[in-house]
Amino acid sequence: MTVCKTLVHTSISSLQHNLINRRNRLGVSHTSSNLCLTSFLSQIRGLGFDSKNASSCSFTTRSYGSSISAISPETTDFFDKTGKDTVGELLRNRNGVARFMKMERKNENDDPSRWFPYIDMFKSGSLCLTSNEIMEALDGMIMDVRKERIRNVVQNRSYSVCLVVEGLSDFGNVSAIFRSADALGFQSVHVVSCDNSKRYKDNRHVSMGAEKWLDIEVWNSTKECFSVLKSRGYRIATTHLSNDAVSIYDMDWSCPTAIVVGNENTGISKEALELSDLHCSVPTKGMVDSFNVSVASGILMHHAVCDRTNRLGAHGDLTPSESQILLAEFSLRHSQTAVSVAHEYAKRKQALLSPKL
Repeated sequence: MTVCKTLVHTSISSLQHNLINRRNRLGVSHTSSNLCLTSFLSQIRGLGFDSKNASSCSFTTRSYGSSISAISPETTDFFDKTGKDTVGELLRNRNGVARFMKMERKNENDDPSRWFPYIDMFKSGSLCLTSNEIMEALDGMIMDVRKERIRNVVQNRSYSVCLVVEGLSDFGNVSAIFRSADALGFQSVHVVSCDNSKRYKDNRHVSMGAEKWLDIEVWNSTKECFSVLKSRGYRIATTHLSNDAVSIYDMDWSCPTAIVVGNENTGISKEALELSDLHCSVPTKGMVDSFNVSVASGILMHHAVCDRTNRLGAHGDLTPSESQILLAEFSLRHSQTAVSVAHEYAKRKQALLSPKL
């Protein structure tokens, strides 16, 4: 334990020294620093570390032109600070998932040949803002490095392949799937039949907040989900070990495809197997003939991305107008403050349009 205390003390002392040097190099005022290091130190008092002197340490990495710009999108917690909005709570409440989506969604009957969920409209009361106006409104509050990261993510996003999670009982697996989907450039994820009667622990540490950046749709039944997906132009491919299953390595993933993974114990439901267009499987080389569902999902999505890149040159396939809309959508999602700023912009716009008496 003494060795542990020494290591912690040495590491924190070194961190404090580096932060002070950084503050001095940047010329940052001592009083402008925040106390995130102090908060961290307060959590390790049990190790015997004295954090009383830490409050003098500054931790500022950027200078800002306004108070609203000082909100860091990298650290802003999108969720309620009480921790109420766990992945489990969100998936058990369809309205809870819908609140992630900011731009207006298109009618299901519009342009069935190519599915993209949004239209170029953000509603603010009686007024509507376009994606260009959203980007103009939020330009001053998003750091350049963050803008570039969002642009790169949008460039590699696609709705042409989506994932359907049917009847999983462990939200830890669902959270891991969300994280993989976001990392691999999948924008659309569907969840079918979550059990409201079960209690789940908070799995945000597994998903790393990936659900914030995905379009998650929750369905009450497999039939309802598949019907809508087919109307959007997707073929339904269920993962299932059977004689008629096609290896995922023999499939053409450039076609719009919804990949379905099933329950950890029982696999894909009989209904899903009957309603799907084809069955597919991930070949194994060991004594065990299956993967954990979150691992299988990661393999499926990764191969789909690789296959699409080989066939099409890239996985991301959004048009310029779609990319602009999704860019606005992500910019609105990056913090709770962004939506408020957009509404304020709309009020100013309304004031300019109103006739002066």
